[in-house]
Amino acid sequence: MAFGGGIWARNGANVEDLPDPFAAPDVEPVADSDTLTTDFDSEPPEPAPKRRRWLRHTLYIVAALTLITLAWLIVTAPLSRALEPLDDPAMLLMTADGHAIARRGAIKEAPVEVAKLNPLTPNAFIAIEDRRFRRHWGIDPRAIGRAFVANFRAGGVRQGGSTLTQQLAKTSFLSSDRSYKRKAQEVIIAFWLEAWLTKDEILSRYLSSVYFGDGVYGLRAAARHYFNKKPENLTLAQSAMLAGVVQAPSRLAPTRNLAASRKRAKLVLAAMADTGVITPARASAVTPARPVRQAAKLPAGTYFADWVAPEARDAFEADFGEVKVETTLDYDLQRIAERVISRAPIAQAQAALVAMRPDGRVVAMVGGKSYKASPFNRATQARRQPGSAFKLFVYLAALRSGWTPDSKIEDRPITIDGWTPANSDGVYRGSITLRDAFARSSNAAAVRLSEQVGRQNVLRVARELGISTPLPNHPSAALGTEGVSLLELTAAYAAVAGGRYPVSAQGVSIKEKEEQGFTDFFRSRGGSLDRRRDWAPMLDLLWSAANQGTGKRAALRVPTFGKTGTTQEHRDALFVGFAGNLVVGVWVGRDDNKPLGGMTGGTVPAGMWKDFMTSAIAIEGSGGPELPFKPKVKRSEAPASGSSEGGDPVGDLVRALEELFGG
Repeated sequence: MAFGGGIWARNGANVEDLPDPFAAPDVEPVADSDTLTTDFDSEPPEPAPKRRRWLRHTLYIVAALTLITLAWLIVTAPLSRALEPLDDPAMLLMTADGHAIARRGAIKEAPVEVAKLNPLTPNAFIAIEDRRFRRHWGIDPRAIGRAFVANFRAGGVRQGGSTLTQQLAKTSFLSSDRSYKRKAQEVIIAFWLEAWLTKDEILSRYLSSVYFGDGVYGLRAAARHYFNKKPENLTLAQSAMLAGVVQAPSRLAPTRNLAASRKRAKLVLAAMADTGVITPARASAVTPARPVRQAAKLPAGTYFADWVAPEARDAFEADFGEVKVETTLDYDLQRIAERVISRAPIAQAQAALVAMRPDGRVVAMVGGKSYKASPFNRATQARRQPGSAFKLFVYLAALRSGWTPDSKIEDRPITIDGWTPANSDGVYRGSITLRDAFARSSNAAAVRLSEQVGRQNVLRVARELGISTPLPNHPSAALGTEGVSLLELTAAYAAVAGGRYPVSAQGVSIKEKEEQGFTDFFRSRGGSLDRRRDWAPMLDLLWSAANQGTGKRAALRVPTFGKTGTTQEHRDALFVGFAGNLVVGVWVGRDDNKPLGGMTGGTVPAGMWKDFMTSAIAIEGSGGPELPFKPKVKRSEAPASGSSEGGDPVGDLVRALEELFGG
């Protein structure tokens, strides 16, 4: 129907056919990729926050590290580690004649089993250290929160939130440093321990390994040390005291601070009452425990103990308790050595003494006037010039080359590469025998002899007799200008005393070697001195030096052999020699290397040597190895006036009188 014009039409079209003005417009899809859009058309997707990505990555890393740690524990970490002996167990060093001289290291006894203990003993530790031990899985969130609040209020660390399982993890697998890394490892290991062990097994391992002060680890060692009891027989008071000690062992050990230890034990008893293990009435009625009286405390270190400790550790395998190690030290001879050093007239200087058997067993050692003032061992650690004591090697090399004590050498000035050695007394005697040159300690003769024999031959002899110090190929080496230790030098003289080389100084008694004797001991190693060519002539020279030469002050009424040594500007003075069954070296010098004011090896050191040897021989006699030498002249028949290292006219007169009236 057509209406034509009118209100029902618009521009000739029916209004019903016109589009609805209120309808949403039809939008054609845009096919052109170049069509521009505005912020009102669409919004790009929001990227993930960086913080969320960082957190996700951190969780992945933590999970990976946890898995790696658990895998490492399962594969490599032994569950029994807390039950094993300490890597460095306690040693009780004993002299050869049965005297205890030093104690070193910590003591750990055999493990304990919780099931065999008085129930009050483990419950004392649980009450004060970890009340929820039986209910948690390795960590205790309540304890951690409580410790955090307490420490925050106190402004510092006052409480710990670690469980017994965590403490076991720390002591058995980790270090004691305080770091977040170590704490995280501790938590992981605690979970692992809880998964693999029962609560009683964890507690047994903890009690077997925890530190109780005074160098004792584990409940068994602590019960023996403090109360002389087995852990199964501990009383309530004793258990409470030991449980209190573990918080601060060094401070709360009852042998060091009994009042503080008892105060802490009261807190343990109160905690036991609070947890229902005992009644409050019983807790208040307990009489405080008292540790047993401790025996006289042995020193942990002495000069000898410090030196022998590494050798002693190698002599046994790790074990529970205290290992007794028999050393070569002789109790009486050590006391004599200490007395000689303490009363030596050396003012501000230091002194050292080493005494050994011809096979190298050290029977006495003093490394200074006072170990407490200075534990530096001048007998083993100091490298000082031996001076003329080194001439032993020069003359032994000459004997090997065909020289004899009666061979002649020129005692005249000599210059080598611009260097001219001088006799200390300024006296040159022309053509003299090797015996006289050695006895008078002529420097010019020794250097000339070294050059004629060959420096390399001299150095080779020193090496064969055990000198390990680097020795330069220089003419001055013949006069002992390179530092050596007194122990090493004395061992070289021991090789001459026994006729076999090298001699290795030893401090641990090996009974198999002692039963065979030192002669058999040397058959399997080193070499021996030719009896006629080397050994007897060398003894001849050493006897002449100790009886007719610079070492006359050391001469004894038994065959005495030795050599003095004095270094440049009198900075070191020595006497090394042997008699009977003892080889002894004495050194005097200053730690600051200042001169000794004219002291020579033939004065104070020789006197100290004789002082020691006189007392030592009086105790054990003059018996020793059979020597291929017998003195052919008396001491009084060959004067030594004008010797390079100083004579002793007064001493000569005294000895002459002794021989006249005393035989």
